[in-house]
Amino acid sequence: MHIAVINRWPRFHTGPRWDFSLGRFEDLINHQQHQVSYIVDATGATGVLADPEQIADLVEIDDLSDFEALCGAVQKITDHVGPVDRIVAVSEATLAIAAEVRAALGIPGPRPEDVALYRNKLRMKEAVAEAGIRAPRFASCDSIESAVDFARAIGFPLILKPVSGAGSRGVHRVEDEAALTTLLEQIDTGDYELEEYIEGPIYHVDGFVGEDSQIPFMAVSRYVNDCLAFEEAGQPLGSVIVQASPLRSRVEEFARKCVAALNMASMPFHLELFVTADEDLVFLEIAGRIGGAEVPYLTEKVFGINLFEPWLAAFSGEKATIPSVTGDPSGGWLIIPKPEDLPARVVTATSMREKCPTVWRELVPEAGEVLPVGGSYDAVHSGRFILVGDEADVEADIRRIIADFHIETVRVAE
Repeated sequence: MHIAVINRWPRFHTGPRWDFSLGRFEDLINHQQHQVSYIVDATGATGVLADPEQIADLVEIDDLSDFEALCGAVQKITDHVGPVDRIVAVSEATLAIAAEVRAALGIPGPRPEDVALYRNKLRMKEAVAEAGIRAPRFASCDSIESAVDFARAIGFPLILKPVSGAGSRGVHRVEDEAALTTLLEQIDTGDYELEEYIEGPIYHVDGFVGEDSQIPFMAVSRYVNDCLAFEEAGQPLGSVIVQASPLRSRVEEFARKCVAALNMASMPFHLELFVTADEDLVFLEIAGRIGGAEVPYLTEKVFGINLFEPWLAAFSGEKATIPSVTGDPSGGWLIIPKPEDLPARVVTATSMREKCPTVWRELVPEAGEVLPVGGSYDAVHSGRFILVGDEADVEADIRRIIADFHIETVRVAE
């Protein structure tokens, strides 16, 4: 089989960073059994660590979201090596464009209409609602007038968010009609939706769906704060793996119903849901990829499962297998975002290892290091922590880090 891997992720060979260390294409795709080619941008080229003699071809393009350039790269590989049988894309940013290329070039694999079910927030909520799963009331922003009419019908606050997106980027909690009208005038309304605001903590479920839409592995976690507060207010974001309880069992069954309603198969998933004060479960959204932030690294540490392994096996036409899990382990993670005034040079930053015994990994910038503008959860933030231990102990340490962590920075000229 000839497999073309689209890669936009770097790999860090030295230093304390662990980002992208689990998506080891050179280990998880058999480069001797298969012909393996790569399509990368400049950053992604640094993440290709396979022996050059085992790489069928490598094409670098400027922009992996450029449909014509991506199709051209596949054609170039085809001319050089032969027809491409599979296209592998594991980043949220490349799932949709890879599906478009497969459809255009007749390559097997998920099509745009398949990917839309776990990329398009309107489509996914329509599907789960049709299956009888509770979701927030929602509507597309076809026009300012229709959006305002919907808002008046359900009341404020409500949530305005991009139809496709991740990590709460571009998401707004809207408090009143004046604020809504102002925001709608600043965006392309066709790319946005409105949804009912649901009160309650947010949980996330991370796992793998087998060929028959069964879930051989999943882990239920509870957010500490939430993604929107991280993006809008610069608050710390973390989560804790939930240990056995009646609520966890209900959330697991909820996840099974969601992936079945979306016909998901042979892929990882990251599901988010609300738990209301009455313990009603309400769908928020789902992604057909591995969870972001520290989720994959914590999953491997706590459960011994690298979710990239079964996913890449499925892409390669092989049977995806999941190791069995024993016991009822827990762990968690926390990201303390960068300070507001960037770029900034670090004067001092607090290590929390001695104060918090459940800390397994921490990434705290050193004095003199400059924190640049931009970056997602995998950037070097004020502090990043992965914790392992009992659920209650982990949550207590997360809250201790939030309370006691200190970083001092000074603004530097760009």
